[in-house]
Amino acid sequence: MADPAHCARTWVRLLNEVALSNGGMLAERKPEWLRVRPPSGENYVHLKSLFRSLDLHTVCEEAHCPNVWECWGGGTATIMLMGDTCTRGCRFCAVTSGNPHGVLDLDEPKKVAIALAEMDLSYVVLTSVDRDDLADGGAAHFAKTVREIKIRRPDMRVEALIPDFQGDLDAVRTVVDSGVDVLDHNIETVERLQGAVRDRRASYAQSLKVLRAAKEMRSDLFSKSSIMLGLGETREEVLATMRDLRANEVDVVTVGQYLRPSTWHIAVQEYVPPEVFEELRVAGESMGFAYVAAGPLVRSSYRAGEFFLEKVIRERKRVPAG
Repeated sequence: MADPAHCARTWVRLLNEVALSNGGMLAERKPEWLRVRPPSGENYVHLKSLFRSLDLHTVCEEAHCPNVWECWGGGTATIMLMGDTCTRGCRFCAVTSGNPHGVLDLDEPKKVAIALAEMDLSYVVLTSVDRDDLADGGAAHFAKTVREIKIRRPDMRVEALIPDFQGDLDAVRTVVDSGVDVLDHNIETVERLQGAVRDRRASYAQSLKVLRAAKEMRSDLFSKSSIMLGLGETREEVLATMRDLRANEVDVVTVGQYLRPSTWHIAVQEYVPPEVFEELRVAGESMGFAYVAAGPLVRSSYRAGEFFLEKVIRERKRVPAG
């Protein structure tokens, strides 16, 4: 029997997609600084067509990212592995929830690698839906995809934006040992709001544990996390979260405005002005982060952060260990 909650979510999402196609979804008044540039550009059009023809899912589209034109136009993409149905139901996320019942395309790692090898990309982010229906949460699938990419494009920098794998550190190690360049796991919001924003199976402490463990497993690994604003958090709570991330050896943090994907999702409590993001950027740099990307439209896989990471990784590989 179908899950009633899942059916309801799917129905509402479909209604919102119909409304969006007619220009009517969520007619909320947003500040001037949140105006999004329509996707365009030759590289954007080319990549969109290519992803469609290869049946590749991108989180850029699935999660309605406002920066899709910038990333695709600049030679970066975020590929979503293991399907488009997530076993969790975070209240901010546009991705469909459900139970894939263990279904997994075992050829996907090779197909993704072959496709990426033909693309004019220098940096790719691999992410996935949560797959709590799999014994390892899909960690081996992540790792195989990274290795397949590196075989064909050793020059391509690969970032893995992973779920928490239910706190399974063996699963985290599987991804860390794959040769990935950047390990990303998002804490999403401040500690007080975790239960209201994220699925009940996620937690603040568990996310910090995953991030810290990854760095302990490989000291040369870059780690990264992301925080959304506008959900009712205080400035001090955001700063406390940033301090907690840094204390757990996170190198890069991105901070952006939460934008409600549909009427089904948790409401925006505040549109945070650009000057606050700038204050947080400065504060983050003083905490010792290697890079802080903060702005209303910044997302976890933000292009500016990837420019920085790609540059640092390449420079590190040129310098012999002393």
